[in-house]
Amino acid sequence: MTGQPSARRIEMMFRKLLADAEAGGYHLNPDEEFTRELLEALVVNIDRYGYPSCPCRLAGGSRDEDLDIICPCDYRDPDLDQFGACYCALYVSNEIAEGKREARSIPERRPLKSERDRSSEGARGRRGERAEFTDSRIHGRTRGRISLPGVAVQGVRLPVRPGASPRKVSHL
Repeated sequence: MTGQPSARRIEMMFRKLLADAEAGGYHLNPDEEFTRELLEALVVNIDRYGYPSCPCRLAGGSRDEDLDIICPCDYRDPDLDQFGACYCALYVSNEIAEGKREARSIPERRPLKSERDRSSEGARGRRGERAEFTDSRIHGRTRGRISLPGVAVQGVRLPVRPGASPRKVSHL
């Protein structure tokens, strides 16, 4: 597709994300005009890259390299916990949604590309293979990389029980 996304597509994205957010106990930013601008950018990124990369970050155009910034990104929950909003402020805390607190600028959590590349190299298995996993502790997302005996997630190693094997799943 070329050009700006239609109002219909933006509305469909709004309804979908609103339903998903409510079902998961999250809140979209109550500033509907701001939220719809972010959703328009998500739809543009879907058209551009084939996936909804965060509209406030520079995507590389490779789904595998951008898994951490596919909306809702891997940084949403830590940002919400610490700052009350995600990096682009699409998702906000209950306090912000109710107008008791204002969303404000927050620092970027995403490591630099060079650091992600090093982390990715360290997450390779013994034979240079990568396995995909799901772990409900990590935002309920079905994406990530593992290497035994631990799980490497953006440079953080989570222990794996001895003898446990990760489940292979497909990406979202």
